[in-house]
Amino acid sequence: MSIQSLLLTRSDGNCELCQSAPSENMFLVPESTQTDLNSHLHLCNSCLQNIERGPQHDMQYWRFLSVSIWSTLAPAQVMSYRLLHQCAAESWAQDLLDIAYLEEDLQQWADAGLSELKEATLDANGVSLKAGDAVTIIKDLDVKGANFTAKRGTAVRNIGLSENPLHIEGKVNGQRIVLIAAYTKKN
Repeated sequence: MSIQSLLLTRSDGNCELCQSAPSENMFLVPESTQTDLNSHLHLCNSCLQNIERGPQHDMQYWRFLSVSIWSTLAPAQVMSYRLLHQCAAESWAQDLLDIAYLEEDLQQWADAGLSELKEATLDANGVSLKAGDAVTIIKDLDVKGANFTAKRGTAVRNIGLSENPLHIEGKVNGQRIVLIAAYTKKN
């Protein structure tokens, strides 16, 4: 029997995240160590499209995660945990994360995919920045807490990424400062 038909049987034709019917999409949960039935979900078009667009696109859509985080299906628990992390700015999602419990192996699987889902840090041209890259400042920036202005055209080498994908860290005038990534361009 194929994974597709096993998924259809297991899900009874419903989405394994939101429980809506009909569902027709087979979804491999990223970072799985296996590719069998226990690493796949049967999803509806709405859930699949919202996963592809990113949970931040419509955070209210994901309110049903309050049920799916407690699913008996390992891939549903893992995806629910990851999606809740992406919606953590919402108080309802953070409350669920505070009480959610995953077995140790599921927690490792869920955590492995969190870095993959992390939003990219982009420069002014939309180019993805990585730790260690060199950038040039494209706008004069007043540096708070230091008495200088980071001038346009200043090169910043060996940047570091912060938890916030909108910011980078780098040395300017001998001081390590936080810069808005959108005011830089990759060299």
